[in-house]
Amino acid sequence: MPPTATPTTTDPAPEAAAPPPARQVLPVEERHAAELAFLAAHDEGPRPPGWALTPSAVVTFVCGSQGRALTLPPKRRKDGALPAKLVIAPKFVGERALVERCVVTLAGERGLLLVGEPGTAKSMLSELLSAAVSGSSELTVQGTAGTTEDAFRYGWNYALLLAQGPTPQALVASPVLTAMRSGKVARIEEVTRCLPEVQDALVSILSDRRVSVPELAGTPHATVPAVPGFTVIATANLRDRGVSEMSAALKRRFNFETVHPIADAAAETELVRTQATAAVRRAGAAFGVDDAVLDVLVTVFRDLRTGRSAEGWDIERPGTVLSTAEAVQVAASLGLARAYLSGGDALDLVPGHLLGAVRKDDPADHGRLLGYWDGPVRRRAEDGSALWRRLWDLRENLR
Repeated sequence: MPPTATPTTTDPAPEAAAPPPARQVLPVEERHAAELAFLAAHDEGPRPPGWALTPSAVVTFVCGSQGRALTLPPKRRKDGALPAKLVIAPKFVGERALVERCVVTLAGERGLLLVGEPGTAKSMLSELLSAAVSGSSELTVQGTAGTTEDAFRYGWNYALLLAQGPTPQALVASPVLTAMRSGKVARIEEVTRCLPEVQDALVSILSDRRVSVPELAGTPHATVPAVPGFTVIATANLRDRGVSEMSAALKRRFNFETVHPIADAAAETELVRTQATAAVRRAGAAFGVDDAVLDVLVTVFRDLRTGRSAEGWDIERPGTVLSTAEAVQVAASLGLARAYLSGGDALDLVPGHLLGAVRKDDPADHGRLLGYWDGPVRRRAEDGSALWRRLWDLRENLR
């Protein structure tokens, strides 16, 4: 009788790795990775220590190449991995001179503070600059009234602290400390929302370029120096409530640059169209709001924001800030309603969505919006514009 065969077992085939979950928004350095790689190879000029691009290339990345295709030298094409020519798209709508001043500030390793009204793309500009300068925009602190000094310096892993005492392994670096160690840009959003004593933790960081760790005194880790390339970009809103005044000492560590609302109406309309289209596409739909409705929407926002119409009529400004970012949100809402709710003409939805944007801070802003309807909207309707006549007829939707 033949011997019984010994059964064998085999490990089951390993399951295929699950794909990473989709992300709603990619960071700038991933979204524009091809342009960053191209610019790094294209511009052979001098770079400040630790920079991924030259200052000139950083400006080009942010402002675009003005429709001109840049040509990569043959010796730098890396076996076809990069295109021979590439047009760099503009990503920030604003003055090129402003961007150049920001880049010069960062090249001098000085703190940069972007100030302006809410919704003027300060955060976007901060993200673009940090991605172009250091290849990363994600070393970020979001300033709030609850932000502590640990967010700028360091904290502790308390399990390791109890087990080992203060050791380098137990120290938890803040985004700012990580940027100092790696020579990258740290971003601080809404710095004036932090309490003054928390803000002032930045004073020694920006002046001494090092962080002391008293708990590790007597060891090589008692001080963390900043390596070349480290700097800070902070943002602050001029009209927000609940902010804390910066100390004079901290102000001296920053160069202030004001980011103004978009001056050109056509440029603002194009930006609203582009960003609203992208938002609706992320929601799985096509953007179906026509250009005429977008023109009306941007005109209303610009009139209410500035307190004066293009015709020169005075308008009572609402207390809330009607920024370009708010216009994008309203345009995206119109697009989503058209795509998913079959809500008829997008113009019919404008008054209701405008009321939601205006009546946020002050109930009296409802009356100011009605006053705008009784002023410029009515006058344009009387001048014979069919579109503004239809908008005037929708006044009852503001009740």
